[in-house]
Amino acid sequence: MDEKDEIVLKTLLRNSRTPLTHIALKIGLTEAAVRKRINKLERVGAIRAYTAIIDPYYIGYEGVALVGIDTTPEKVLDVFEQIKVRDDIRYAALTSGDHMIIFEIWCKKPEDLNAVLKEMGRMDGVTRICPAVFLRRME
Repeated sequence: MDEKDEIVLKTLLRNSRTPLTHIALKIGLTEAAVRKRINKLERVGAIRAYTAIIDPYYIGYEGVALVGIDTTPEKVLDVFEQIKVRDDIRYAALTSGDHMIIFEIWCKKPEDLNAVLKEMGRMDGVTRICPAVFLRRME
């Protein structure tokens, strides 16, 4: 990966619908060369998917939070597996630092969010839940 690949990735990260001609002008290559770079980045797994960033409040979700969970060491993978498959979880990650697991959750109502967090708090091995409820999402 070189500096031009990095510019391509950063541009697509900001907006995956950026025209290839715009990227080509930005890095001084042809559109075909940019397309080849993107195909290579997809093949090697640097680009795994293209997606839309949706405002959860616009589509009726009022209980949105970024949540950190701590567990006993022997239960971290079990808890992670249970969390990551839930329909209300937008992403989940095993982490180091302040929490062992971090995830984003979308619930229709704040009271639904509270109920889910209480349920998760009762999961075997969970020792602490630290939600940060979204007030406004910035782009």
